[in-house]
Amino acid sequence: MQNIDKTDLKILRALQRDGRLNNADLAEMVNVSPATCHRRTQRLFDDGMITSVRAAVDPEKVGNGALFMVGVVLDRSTKESFCDFEAAVLKLPFVLDCHLTAGDFDYLLKIRVRDLKDFSRMHGNKLLGLPGVRQTRTFFVMKEVIDNAPLDF
Repeated sequence: MQNIDKTDLKILRALQRDGRLNNADLAEMVNVSPATCHRRTQRLFDDGMITSVRAAVDPEKVGNGALFMVGVVLDRSTKESFCDFEAAVLKLPFVLDCHLTAGDFDYLLKIRVRDLKDFSRMHGNKLLGLPGVRQTRTFFVMKEVIDNAPLDF
């Protein structure tokens, strides 16, 4: 880990649990003054330790309750084919995560849509048309046991 101490770790843990904490409450939780807390939190942002703060939205309540994991195999394993695929997948708003992997797939995508019909349409119209896609393998998530858990450090 970079130049961080126990107080920084406490700040990071607290903000992972609740990104809406105001500085005064956060300072009290980690046992430092509000000025010190603000300075440390700003440094954690500036150093890239904290990359963003955002709300966790319930997918069901906004009409995107269906979750799919899609393994993608490209037709070539070249730097150019990876770059082309990654540039194209970045433009797809229904793709929540995209990871280059080792193993059976080149990429593993986490996709959230309304329902199976919506996924089927998106799969045929968008995913299969991405640059270099040779094969996809889709997994429908039946139950989310852990999703976006905080980092353990």
